[in-house]
Amino acid sequence: MLRSLFNLILFTSVYISGCAIGMIWQTNQLLALDYPHNTFYLFVFFSTICSYNFHWYLTPGSYSASERILWGNRHRALMLILCGIGLAGSLWFFWQLREHWLVLSGSAVLTFLYSAPKVPHKAFRWLSKIAIGKTLFLTFVWTYVTTVLPALIANNVVTQPLVYLTIHRFGLIYAICILFDYRDLESDKKEGIRSLITALDEKNLMRLYYSSLVIAAISAGLMWSYTTLPAVVTLMIPVIATALITRKAQRTDSDYLFYFVLDGFMALSAVLYLMIV
Repeated sequence: MLRSLFNLILFTSVYISGCAIGMIWQTNQLLALDYPHNTFYLFVFFSTICSYNFHWYLTPGSYSASERILWGNRHRALMLILCGIGLAGSLWFFWQLREHWLVLSGSAVLTFLYSAPKVPHKAFRWLSKIAIGKTLFLTFVWTYVTTVLPALIANNVVTQPLVYLTIHRFGLIYAICILFDYRDLESDKKEGIRSLITALDEKNLMRLYYSSLVIAAISAGLMWSYTTLPAVVTLMIPVIATALITRKAQRTDSDYLFYFVLDGFMALSAVLYLMIV
């Protein structure tokens, strides 16, 4: 029963939606942003539920042994319902934030571009030929929604802390997405979707991977002038944890390692920061 409940929370994307809210909360705290927080939290929560269930609904599972994909095949009706609920909720809270429609629309476009190659229509299939598109789209949307967008809604001018936090988030998320490229190699080949793992050899890919982690670590360190040392440490820990788990992630296809642990690393600093404030 507990495993079924855990799978329900994890595979319906409630977990990853909670991670997004945690990251936004941390952004609000670190940058001292003033805007309708709860409305934006709910907008992001429902939008994430909608986009992720839409993505997984379009993911075929006939060729995969992934527990998440097989779970999705058994619960396709539920994913479609959640997609509808997420869409309704996101539209409702979008209306309450409508004065920021332009910057909010940017997140919607980036989110759709990530799943567009899976849409069974030739108008979107060309996106599957973009070698690094899948990885970049996902990294951009997570960085934009959890870091840049809250600042834009709060009418916060571009500041050094915002720049450093954005670079930190981008580097960490991009590294995690590269590990997911290893995980998705089989499914990407079946669907004709190219990614970094098929465009670069392993040596250059790992150079890019570790460079992303180094950039994330340096930019976190640069936050020291604008926040406390414990806050900087909370930003560093997920970078170190991701580096330490690299070999394990390359050698396993465990859904729980990827969708619980690695996805959780994106919000780990927010959880740690909550414990010290």
